Amino acid sequence: MTPKVYTSFLLLVLVNSVWSRTVRQVYDELDPDHWSHFTSECPRECFCPPSFPNALYCDNKGLKEIPPIPARIWYLYLQNNLIETVSEKPFVNATHLRWINLNKNKITNSGIENGVLSKMKRLLYLFLEDNELEEVPAPLPVGLEQLRLARNKISRIPEGVFSNLENLTMLDLHQNSLLDSALQSDTFQGLSNLMQLNIAKNSLKKMPLSLPANTLQLFLDNNSIEVIPENYFTAIPKVTFLRLNYNKLSDAGIPSSGFNASSILDLQLSHNQLTKIPPINAHLEHLHLDHNRIRSVNGTQICPVSIAVAEDYGFHGNIPRLRYLRLDGNEIQPPIPLDIMICFRLLQAVVI
Repeated sequence: MTPKVYTSFLLLVLVNSVWSRTVRQVYDELDPDHWSHFTSECPRECFCPPSFPNALYCDNKGLKEIPPIPARIWYLYLQNNLIETVSEKPFVNATHLRWINLNKNKITNSGIENGVLSKMKRLLYLFLEDNELEEVPAPLPVGLEQLRLARNKISRIPEGVFSNLENLTMLDLHQNSLLDSALQSDTFQGLSNLMQLNIAKNSLKKMPLSLPANTLQLFLDNNSIEVIPENYFTAIPKVTFLRLNYNKLSDAGIPSSGFNASSILDLQLSHNQLTKIPPINAHLEHLHLDHNRIRSVNGTQICPVSIAVAEDYGFHGNIPRLRYLRLDGNEIQPPIPLDIMICFRLLQAVVI
């Protein structure tokens, strides 16, 4: 994993919280006399921080409609309101929008005027979490980089809705009502730069097919997945973080090469139905297997290289890289077998 990729992940996680905190720290110290320049354009229901003229805060105001958005606005915060509709009228002058947060409102698909989102040509971040959407809204702005639709009622993904979103790096659909039938072979076609895909807390029984080849983070926790198809990860050769906690995986559902992918560094299989540790790749660094049905651990069997090779200190190229192993919530009794320590020379923590 290169430093550049880690930096990208850090930005995805921190950008929202850091921006909001910085804005509020600055405008709390401003002289109110300097605000008058902005009041003429600022909607009376909202707050326009003078030191950040591109930001408009209309969150937590009990709004039922979106007020007219001034032309200068790039960052629009409308979360925690009672908004039901997204129409074109409030955005007529707002042609420079980069960021819209509409989380925690009452927006339905019928409440989104046809074409209103796709006309926001410069929009990069669209947050519609905790609303009442039943399908992914379409059409979407072609320049989007993040689309967050968690905690809606989405059970349908319109055909071709993602086909032109080649800049999208994050797609969050967790905690919706997606069935396997909603994910067709061409559903994610066009997402050539997707890095993170979150479909956790849905109603999937199978691993989704035809995922974007550049996917780095795949979150499928809290579904009902039973089987990992043979050679599944050859289609997503860059996947690094894989979460399958709280599913229905058993030993029979994992083929011998199931997780033998050199790209996977963090593998989470907690709260499943496994009775033994599945085969892993020597590159794996973190393995979560807590709360399964594992009774014993045999280092010779699970070692991704032969024990003889692992004992050879000079053969550094093949030494397994596992550093963290979690096995608590199983039926394993200490002590840890010696062959585990012989195999995994870099192991720093074992939780039993």
